[in-house]
Amino acid sequence: MEIFDQDQSRSTLFAELLLPVPIPKYFTYRIPHALNEHLQIGQRAIVQFGDRKILTGLIVNIHEQSPKEYEAKYILEILDTYPSITPIQFKLFIWIAEYYACTLGEVMNAALPVGLRLSSESMVQLNPSFNLEESTLSFSEKEIILLKRLEQDTLSYSDIAKLLDVRSIYSILKSLSSKEAILLFEEVKEKYKPKTERRIRLTKDYVSHEALEEVFKTLESKPKQEDVLLKYLQHVPVLKDKATNAKGISKKQLLDEAASESSLNTLIKHNILEEFEVIVPRFGFDEDAETLPILLSEDQERAQAEIFKSFDEHAVTLLHGITGSGKTEIYINLIRKALDSGGQVLYLLPEIALTTQIVQRLKKIFGSSMGIYHSKFSDNERVEVWNGVLTGKVKFIVGVRSSVFLPFDNLSLIIVDEEHDPSYKQHEPAPRYNARDTAIMMAQLHHAKVLLGSATPSVESYYQALQNRYGLVSLTKRFGEAKLPEIILADMRSERRNKTIKGEFSSLLLRHIHEALDKKEQVIIFQNRRGYSPMINCEDCGWVPKCVNCAVSLTYHQFKNALVCHYCGYKESLPRQCPTCTSSRIKTVGYGTEKLEEELNLYFPETIIQRMDLETTRSKTGYETIIDQFEKGETNILVGTQMVTKGLDFDHVSLVGVFNADRMMHFPDFRSHERAYQLITQVSGRAGRREKAGKVVVQTSSPDHPILLFILNNRYDEFYKKEIQDRHQHAYPPFTRLIDITIKHTDKKTCRDAAHELAELLQAQLTGVKLLGPGEPMISKIRNQFLMSILLKIPRGRGELTQLKHTIFECIEQVLKDKAFKSIRFVIDVDPV
Repeated sequence: MEIFDQDQSRSTLFAELLLPVPIPKYFTYRIPHALNEHLQIGQRAIVQFGDRKILTGLIVNIHEQSPKEYEAKYILEILDTYPSITPIQFKLFIWIAEYYACTLGEVMNAALPVGLRLSSESMVQLNPSFNLEESTLSFSEKEIILLKRLEQDTLSYSDIAKLLDVRSIYSILKSLSSKEAILLFEEVKEKYKPKTERRIRLTKDYVSHEALEEVFKTLESKPKQEDVLLKYLQHVPVLKDKATNAKGISKKQLLDEAASESSLNTLIKHNILEEFEVIVPRFGFDEDAETLPILLSEDQERAQAEIFKSFDEHAVTLLHGITGSGKTEIYINLIRKALDSGGQVLYLLPEIALTTQIVQRLKKIFGSSMGIYHSKFSDNERVEVWNGVLTGKVKFIVGVRSSVFLPFDNLSLIIVDEEHDPSYKQHEPAPRYNARDTAIMMAQLHHAKVLLGSATPSVESYYQALQNRYGLVSLTKRFGEAKLPEIILADMRSERRNKTIKGEFSSLLLRHIHEALDKKEQVIIFQNRRGYSPMINCEDCGWVPKCVNCAVSLTYHQFKNALVCHYCGYKESLPRQCPTCTSSRIKTVGYGTEKLEEELNLYFPETIIQRMDLETTRSKTGYETIIDQFEKGETNILVGTQMVTKGLDFDHVSLVGVFNADRMMHFPDFRSHERAYQLITQVSGRAGRREKAGKVVVQTSSPDHPILLFILNNRYDEFYKKEIQDRHQHAYPPFTRLIDITIKHTDKKTCRDAAHELAELLQAQLTGVKLLGPGEPMISKIRNQFLMSILLKIPRGRGELTQLKHTIFECIEQVLKDKAFKSIRFVIDVDPV
């Protein structure tokens, strides 16, 4: 497409912009004539949206047609010299919006790092021509005008509200503006700031042997200044190589060693040294990467050869390798080959927990050509990775699900590790995309290959492989001499009957923990519940504290001494007595990771125990610290949620305890058996990763459950056959596509009525689609909003999926026309997990 007409007589151009708002349309703005030759599709532009807002938009089209419905405002400023997004990226944005039934603005909002979007805040300034003595102002208006800080400078709305201790000042400012006492404007701030470093170097007059000799003569009576200069020359050998002076030395490093800042400042004052500032990357990876080959076993060599062969026939290949089989070594070899051929590589991991161990290894191998992208990084760090990919400096990305939005332009390989993991699915806010499926579409656009890897593949991916839509490669042996762990079932019914249980720990699990600790080996305990206890209750009347905003019981967190809602964050202190019957007999019910940690400390007082869950890993380096301490053997027992199941590799873990298998297996969801199989198998894989076989103790009240028998015998194929039969019988994926529609409102009856009206409209409009509901979901109220749910089962092979989604939108629009339902919120989730 020709972006610019070379005919300079054309004076008026218009640009269509994508704005980060949930409105399904582009917005047309007028291009100032001075910018005509500088605009390109994909650049960011600042525009006014509405009366007061300033937004960052993406230019998606340039033309000469003015909008008929409204007068186009001018683009205020262009932020980029070159486009910030690529054409392929924009195609992916469109696909995500269409497939996951959301707006392009919502996709843009999720895709662009916050640091690439501008913030705007309304600012207030005194009108220089305003005469206070001749005006008639109210007391509140005079208070604002007489603010000393406002006389000297500009202030934001929020600054004035704080200074006057007033919650809302909008009406007062509006009145002052109408009386021309103040000027209101938008101050725009670029959020991304490059990281800078202050450095020191010799001034050019002293970069010679003779000049330095003269300097040292003058400094003979000034030992501290002489010491600073000597320390500089120790680190920067200017006498051997004058070019080294250009980079100089970090001011911080020089002061750390020479200590005297006043002496340094004196040398700068006398123009012997000079201080300068440079922009430095936030990621200090080594420039030099290791070039040592990765030695593969015979089994790994075979699997790698089969992957290459599969790539000749399939765009997507599934690598089904048991835990500890050495999938990572194969990934590294594939990444090297892709980079050597000039392509870019994306290595997706489901959670940040996985990145901490593997990143240390990968950055030694790939050096500065590698970038890391995940939510624990600051806005500025994310922008640096984005720009690194855009400029081609970063060829290889290790990241979590949001990495699919990065501006690749020459992608040749995508690896999706632990492809079965539900963490690849985004739940809130829109777009509710699945990064694994988005990566497959992304690869199509780039003509790249995708390798899905897992020890416990998702039923859908394994089905596609058996149908020959994906390639399938298997690794059935652990790497080296490592053996699969022995899995032992602890029968909790029998232990309770025989009264051999301690708290909720079976005697079998406690005995094996003792044995492992006696041998100086490490233990992992897995419990998929955080907090101290899932709930508390009154022993006399049965009262259970509930969240005021959600239909859930509050979880007790001992270290906060508070009851917390894990859905909305509501907190309240632990009551000393029951508010219903005033009894003081309040007890905790059930076990979270916090309570397990406490009880293990009682049973093993000499042992160092750590917990890995959301609470202990909130900080940027939380995961890294815990994993590093465990890896070094500083921690003996690690208690954790599903974070501990994810691909971690520890040399000295000989025992894994699965605290409560029943809750996973009996969860009311069609994927519960699949999830239980995956979680228990994955956490079991953390045991005995070297020559010595590990042990796994699974606590259950259903030791004869089929899922446990499949896990016990490592029979994924048999588990899959049973699961696929159940899915076929009850019309669940992969035989159908699911769309879940959640209806939300603060009034229960309004929510219910709107849900029933939508269900009737959908039933009438959609043929061949099975509709379940409307009904209340398991948690029927979250954040003070009541919920109703409608589930659509769409048979596979139905071609008009896009049209079906349009029909859903039309039915929702029809419901919203009713005044009673205008404040209802509808949430569409395509392929829910």
